[in-house]
Amino acid sequence: MRAHPKVRRGVVGFVAAIGAAMLFAACSSSPSASPSSSTAPATSPSTASSASSTTVASTTTTSATTANFNSCSVVTQAQAASALGQSVTPGVLGNATVEGGLACVFYGPSAPTPTTPNVAQTDSVRVVVVKGPDAVTWYNNYKSSPEVRAQPVTGYGDQAFYDGYASLSVLKGDSYLRVAVSPAGAAPSLSAEEQLATAILPNL
Repeated sequence: MRAHPKVRRGVVGFVAAIGAAMLFAACSSSPSASPSSSTAPATSPSTASSASSTTVASTTTTSATTANFNSCSVVTQAQAASALGQSVTPGVLGNATVEGGLACVFYGPSAPTPTTPNVAQTDSVRVVVVKGPDAVTWYNNYKSSPEVRAQPVTGYGDQAFYDGYASLSVLKGDSYLRVAVSPAGAAPSLSAEEQLATAILPNL
């Protein structure tokens, strides 16, 4: 049976109205899509925060790495000369691999040429101070080294020992002091090292 023309027109009009309504709804929902695209940068704060913490961590690491104590700040040229028994050069800094710090090294007139502050040499005075929580670790590590014949020495810091052949090690609080006095043509002098340690300890 054929639909009446008026009914057909009504149906077409109704369909057209629904289509228009859907089109309008789609257009009005498009702005809500823009906020979702604008919220994409919302991840940047976490990225920034991560970058910021990385920077802080790097800074902390750098600070820890460059915080090696200047051993020359606790001993004078006159004190080193008195311990060696002759004049010495001003102190120079060198690496101290045993203690993980910086050595302050003074040279007497008979020191070998060229002088090398990164290694032990005769006719010299070496003073190393390591400060901080790792001081006791370095102290104990050296004390337990196979080449060390640790001999306890009393009256210096919290504990001290002579390594049996070259140097005096002293632990005082969070400071590890190691002193080596090596005269030219003679064995290292423990008595001279004790004298120098006595002069240095009040500065730690």
